This record gives sequence, structure tokens and C-alpha cells, in this order.
Amino acid sequence: MSSTTVVSAPGKVLIAGGYLVLDQKFTGLVISASSRFYTVIQDCQQPGQAGQIIVRSPQFVGAEWTYSVTIHDDGRVDVNQVSESKNKFVYYALKYTLILASERLSSMGSSRSLRDSLQHGLDIATVGDNDFYSQQAKLQELNLPSTVVSLASITPFCPQDVQLDNVNKTGMGSSAALITSIVSALLLRLKVITREEFGQPDSNARKLAHNTAQFVHCFAQGKVGSGFDVSAAVFGSQLYTRFNPALLDGLMRGGDVSPWTCMAMLIVTLRWSFQTASGMPSLLPALSPADHWDNQTVPIQLPPLVRLVLADVSAGSSTPSLVSKVSKWRREKADEADMLWAAIDASNQALATHLRHLSDLYERHSGLYASAVKRMSSAPSSEWLGGAQTERSVVQAFLDLRKTSENTRALMRQMGKAAGEDVHIEPDAQTELLDASIAQKGIICGGVPGAGGYDAIWLLVFEPNDGTLEPLSAVEKLWEKFPNVSPLFATESKDRGAKVEDIDQVPGLRAVVQLRR
Repeated sequence: MSSTTVVSAPGKVLIAGGYLVLDQKFTGLVISASSRFYTVIQDCQQPGQAGQIIVRSPQFVGAEWTYSVTIHDDGRVDVNQVSESKNKFVYYALKYTLILASERLSSMGSSRSLRDSLQHGLDIATVGDNDFYSQQAKLQELNLPSTVVSLASITPFCPQDVQLDNVNKTGMGSSAALITSIVSALLLRLKVITREEFGQPDSNARKLAHNTAQFVHCFAQGKVGSGFDVSAAVFGSQLYTRFNPALLDGLMRGGDVSPWTCMAMLIVTLRWSFQTASGMPSLLPALSPADHWDNQTVPIQLPPLVRLVLADVSAGSSTPSLVSKVSKWRREKADEADMLWAAIDASNQALATHLRHLSDLYERHSGLYASAVKRMSSAPSSEWLGGAQTERSVVQAFLDLRKTSENTRALMRQMGKAAGEDVHIEPDAQTELLDASIAQKGIICGGVPGAGGYDAIWLLVFEPNDGTLEPLSAVEKLWEKFPNVSPLFATESKDRGAKVEDIDQVPGLRAVVQLRR
């Protein structure tokens, strides 16, 4: 096979549902970002490399890993690392996707297909858009101001000139996007799924990629998280309800199957008519799309003429530490926590309702909607109602969105204080930054993403259809007063999650893939 397989997957921003998204009773509102991770798979260039897989991350120094794959006559797959340097995310993505591929292809009577796909070896390059990594040093090197326009001028897939472990990430879900793109590209390359199937939003092919990526991501992290980041990488912007974590208990332990999923897995096993030669539970029954995967995704998108703006704040937070402290508070003060979480969830649901209502208003009254956005983009919120009476319903809908977002912020701050003096979900410094940003002309609302902390903020700003960027320019000018704050280039992705790409249609992709460091 001499063709090139390319799959990209987006980063994410959880704008509502931090902490709550860990519980199946609640949802998270996650927006997929325009910044994407790419996996490019080609045959190895040198002959005689059957079963060898080389994975490279050419943006970094020394980021290359070599693996040897052995396919036994009974279908078992061994993946052994040859190189000294290690990357657990890459290793587990390769190992478990290859094992799943062997099981699936054997069940289809195509057991030789996997050997054929690896007969020349594989060269895999993984690269991420610039927004996954802080570009402040690059902007300083180029003597450019910290603006979106400046970021657009940086070479795509800019080399980081550091080892992978030393890069400064921006918290956009790079590991989830990386694993999703690798798993999806391998499933396509190994002919487990087809491009046509994968291109359908709710197809079993896409769900299989999702389920496999969820497991790999959990296994590499050593815990079963909420999964919203992988879900956004596969399916795009959505209201997300997590899967039952017991679903992956057996695979996380390396073999024992949870009673909760035993019957559902048996049904899937019979459907595929397959089990491993050793008699141990295989990946295929657990990861194949079926009712035991009880996660729910409801597509959502930002209203027209509204732009997502992200800022990287160079002050770190430990998300696991914050989560553990909030979880401890919730266990110890269950009644208080339940009441507060119910209020937060109601506010989050209202936020989603307002977003949908605004999209509906645009569909029914696009002219009035566009006129109102144009006027509000150059005015503070206190003056939004001063326009024509005919625009009143649009203006009020945006004011309702703003009010609901501010209510969610207040409730999240309340939770942080209730959980402990050192639980800074929206720290004072972030409150100052957000209040100042939201007070600018044309800014709708904002908050701290995910679990909160010091390292990022998000805003929704007006973006009139005449191309003016007055609100964005206003916040960029404000952020000059905050030395640790810089905008990111990403906006909301309009694509529905992961997708197959043409290497020559993505600016800079072929050049970076050919780079050897």
C-alpha cells in the first residue's frame, strides 16, 4: 500500500459542566476547537521492514519511537518497543488498536489482511496545530505582539526545539486529540473501517474509533476519566453525558470482565462470532458499538456571528488536585453538594438552551439578527437594548445568555469556596481578568474552562458578517495589561469531530511530515 492515510481530530474547550461531567446524572457543554492533531501514515521508505512501525513527532527534538509487531498464527498480536525512549500514549494506541484490528479482521474472515497492511512497515507522523503549545517564545523571537494576527503569521506546525516532555501546553486536549487521530487513522489504514463509514457522524465505524480511543486514553492515564475530551475529538461540539466507568473496569484490570457489562458483551461476542484463542475476554466485545456503551452526545454549536476566543494564561493549575478536593467535599457534605450541583446543572442546561434559541432566531430572522449583532459589537452590554424595537428579541436572547453564564460563574466560585480555601476554581486573578474582559464592547460572556484554575479563559464575542473584529481587538488591547495572558488562534470548529484529510490540502503538513530531527 503506497497511499497516504491522514486523519485529524480537534482539541476542545469545556465551557460548562466542569466536575459535574464526571457524574452520569449531569452533562458537559464542550466546544471542539479549530486547532487539530494530525496523524499521517505511510509505508516505510526502506525495504525489508515488515512488521516495523516508526512513530515520529517531528515538531520536537528526539521524538521518534520504533516498534516491532509480531502476528502469531492464532491471531495474537505482540507489540514490542525497540527504541529506548518511550511514549505511553503512542505505545498503547498502537498496541490496542492492532489487537482490536486482528480480532475484527479475523471475525470477518480476513485474518491475512493485517499482515498484508504491515508487510512494508509503517511510518507514522503525528503533529499538532500551533495552538496546542504556547507560542509566546516564538512571538518574542519574531518581535511580534501577542495577537491573533501575529499567531496567524507563524509557520504551521512550528518546530518547538525542545523535547516533548518540556513543551508548554495550552490545555486544549492534546492527548485526547492525538490518540483519537492515531486510532482512527490505524483503523482506516488496516481496513477495519472504511472512509465512507467513518465519514458518517453516527456510524458504527466512528463509534468503534470513539470507544477504542476512550479505552486507550484511559489506560494510558491509568484511570477512567469522564471522556468528554475524546468524545469531542471524535464527534465535535456537543452536550456530553459520560459512559458508565464500570464499562472499562475489566479492560483496565487486564482481563476480568465487570458483571455490569457481562451480558451486553456476551451478546456482542455472539454477534461477531469471535473470541480469543486464549479464552480471555477480547477487546472486540467490550469496544464494539452496542447498548453497553451508554454515553450520550447531542450535537450543538455556537450561534452564527459569535466567535469563541481563547486565552492562554501562563500560570499553572493541577486539575487532578482540584478534582480530588472537590470530590472529597462532595463525599463529606453530600446534601450541600447535591443542592449546589443541581443549581449548577440547571444553569448549564439553560446556557445550552439559550445557544440553541439564538441559532433558531438566526434561521427565522437572519437580517434582524445580523443587524443587532453589528450594533451590539460596538457597544457595552448596558447599551444593547437601545436599538430598534424590531431587534429586541435578538438582543434579549443575548442578554439572557450573558446573565446565565454569569450565574454559572458565581455558582462555580461558590463551589470552590465550599470545597476549601485552596480550591481555586475561579481564582481572584481570573475573576479580575474575566470581569475586565466581559466589560469590553461586544463581549457576550466568558469563564474558566473545564475544572478551572489559573491557566486559561474563554470568551464568546460578536463577529459581525462585515468582517470587523472590534470586540477581539478590544480584548487583545486589554490583555496587554496582563503580562501572562495571550490569545490563542483557535475558534470553534465547524467540522463534526475527527475527519479524513488530504495531506496536500493542509498548509504545511507535508513539509513537517518530511522533517527529520
